[in-house]
Amino acid sequence: MTGPRVLSVASEVFPFAKTGGRADVAGALPLAQAAEGVEVRTLLPGYPAVLAALAEALPVHRWGELLGGPARLLAAASAGLSLFVLDAPHLYARPGSPYLGPDGRDWPDNAQRFAALSRAAAAIGRGLVPAFVPDVVHAHDWQAGLAPAYLHYGGEPRPRTVMTVHNLAFQGQFPADLLETLGLPPESFTMEGVEYYGTIGFLKAGLALADRLTTVSPRYAMEIRTPEFGMGLDGLLSRRAGVLGGILNGIDTAYWDPAKDPQLAANYDAGRLDRRAANRRALRERFGLAPDAKAPLFGVVSRLTWQKGTDVLLECVGHLVQLGGQLVVVGSGEAAMEAGVRAAVAAHPGRVGALVGFDESAAHLVQGGADALLVPSRFEPCGLTQLCALRYGAVPVVARVGGLADTVIDANEMALVASAGNGLQFSPVTREALALTLERAVALWRDPPTWRRLQEHAMAADVGWGRPARQYAALYRELAPPRAARSAA
Repeated sequence: MTGPRVLSVASEVFPFAKTGGRADVAGALPLAQAAEGVEVRTLLPGYPAVLAALAEALPVHRWGELLGGPARLLAAASAGLSLFVLDAPHLYARPGSPYLGPDGRDWPDNAQRFAALSRAAAAIGRGLVPAFVPDVVHAHDWQAGLAPAYLHYGGEPRPRTVMTVHNLAFQGQFPADLLETLGLPPESFTMEGVEYYGTIGFLKAGLALADRLTTVSPRYAMEIRTPEFGMGLDGLLSRRAGVLGGILNGIDTAYWDPAKDPQLAANYDAGRLDRRAANRRALRERFGLAPDAKAPLFGVVSRLTWQKGTDVLLECVGHLVQLGGQLVVVGSGEAAMEAGVRAAVAAHPGRVGALVGFDESAAHLVQGGADALLVPSRFEPCGLTQLCALRYGAVPVVARVGGLADTVIDANEMALVASAGNGLQFSPVTREALALTLERAVALWRDPPTWRRLQEHAMAADVGWGRPARQYAALYRELAPPRAARSAA
């Protein structure tokens, strides 16, 4: 009896293309699912960087015309992944971001670019490649949101579909007059289909038409059914609550491993936490901070945006410095937030340092050298940076939302007594609440035995992909019984 075959569809997949955590999930989850007997192939766009990474690629299908030009479907294997790559130069042969042009604006044909990805997914789902006919098509975020729609309106038989929301704030809305261009039937433009406030809603289509819906944490799956977090889709998600669930993300614990990480000044594990001191020194030196052993060192590795609470963090920088702390920030984002970070560095020389941009080695050094990691997000579907912090013993200080609340156990009095706390939570996301929690963090840090216990609890947390992979495998099997059983029926 053979396990389910799954086509995973994503607009970015690590290590080939990455702008955020979705790429990490799309790259790591198929590897973990192999141990569960699930056969996964991943479909992604043929960006220049993707094609350049393929040593060998076999054309398995050609389209004379696919949303504006010819295209090929390539089959390849790389970085341990089995891939389908949609090679459509008229859509993807562009430099820079997968989504933004040189002017920083969305590519004007993003509707066609990602509808093509979904159309290719639907075609594979219906047997375009006889050697791999999936039982389940798993679509990630709005860029793949039309895949369930194309399959739904194409009739039976078809594979079952799963739609995963990594961030509900990004929905993919496009003009209604593109309906025919995208190959969607007129009957699809209804409230029960792809129509969303007079537009074509890519994410909305997936959420309305997929057989099962998942988010990347159980709490976020509940939050998005409320007006506060539902981004206008809470009514639909509440109606579909019976097929909606949350499965926590994991991280690649081989890549994020403080005992072997080559990007650290010193390697360590939970039994050798004293070796973190070398990373703390290296972090201070790299960011021009004063060598103050009496200063708790806070880190941030994040996009600098309103969602991530960067404005609230900036309001607290002065208070953090008054408490005797130091701060290192690594990230980029909204221009006003970047300017605020630079201003904080200028206002507090030797106490605040920043790298406005992104550098992988700096991110690893923050995790391995900071005493605590700050994540003051207003909403957070899952979050990966706090999972890395747990793995590296950088005690996470997080807002009590989404996946942050699901993964970090607040070190309140009873949690400390029960030896369960591994970080600190705060709510609401305001300057006052964060300031009070910084005071609590500093007080705990000044109690070395207690702080060490927090670090040990953090490093003992299960942040890998094993458990999520088992949960996804169970979901696939529920949707699609083993093929041997189906053929006998």
